[in-house]
Amino acid sequence: MAKLLMPKATAVWLIDNTTLTFDQISDFTGLHSLEVQAIADGEVATGMQGMDPIANGQLTQEEIDRCETDVTARLQMLVSDLPEPVIRQKGPRYTPVSKRADKPDAIAWLLRHHPELSDAQVGRLIGTTKPTIQAIRDRSHWNSSNLRPRSPVELGLCRQEEMSIEIQKAIKAGRKPLEQPIQETFEEEPEAAPGWEGLE
Repeated sequence: MAKLLMPKATAVWLIDNTTLTFDQISDFTGLHSLEVQAIADGEVATGMQGMDPIANGQLTQEEIDRCETDVTARLQMLVSDLPEPVIRQKGPRYTPVSKRADKPDAIAWLLRHHPELSDAQVGRLIGTTKPTIQAIRDRSHWNSSNLRPRSPVELGLCRQEEMSIEIQKAIKAGRKPLEQPIQETFEEEPEAAPGWEGLE
């Protein structure tokens, strides 16, 4: 169901220009009936310009007249004959600024652990370009000396399901995965020396 455009301004207009009850107005606008009463008393939305729901095509005068004569009736919003906007599904995904610096690390990890993925697949997963992938592959990336290959799933750049689907597509296309998975070794940080706590 379509939502009402500017409910408070519409409530102001309905209070000023109709004899509808507070319950009818609150049911139509989605505001609480006490808030509608406060608008009518001038405690809320003082100085707010009312918005005419007839002029913007959300109500008809006949609908208002019908509800003014019957206090139990509820206002019905007009159904718009305009086509619904199409939601765009394709295209590059948005990556927050804080995670953009992690993209080269994720690309390096995918190139190392999943050489079966094509550049286009890596680009779709991470949201990057083919020149960046090629620069990381041939170590000509401007920050290649500081790259730490890390999983894009752990970095939050893609979901595990998305990565699994792309890997299955690559294997189905005939590209071979690694014979043996690469075992990551993590260097443990040395334990900190006892602190100065407890000294008297």
